[in-house]
Amino acid sequence: MSYEELEGLKTAKKAIGAKQTVRAVEKGLVAKVYLADDADRRVVAPLVQLCTEKGITVKAGVTMQDLGKACGIEVGAAAVAVLK
Repeated sequence: MSYEELEGLKTAKKAIGAKQTVRAVEKGLVAKVYLADDADRRVVAPLVQLCTEKGITVKAGVTMQDLGKACGIEVGAAAVAVLK
């Protein structure tokens, strides 16, 4: 995943965290989902399945720390949804 793509997360409308991302996907508000490679699979597996069912693009290839930093937060994030 490119650095420029991650930088866009700072200003994008988004939902941060696996639970918030699942809620946004269920409501049909999501354009794209980013997943951290080092996130607990038990946490993100249901999200991946939901995104597949809804036809939402899922991107991976970053760490939780990098994903959190790209969103402008001090902690890591397992998932981030870019909202429509």
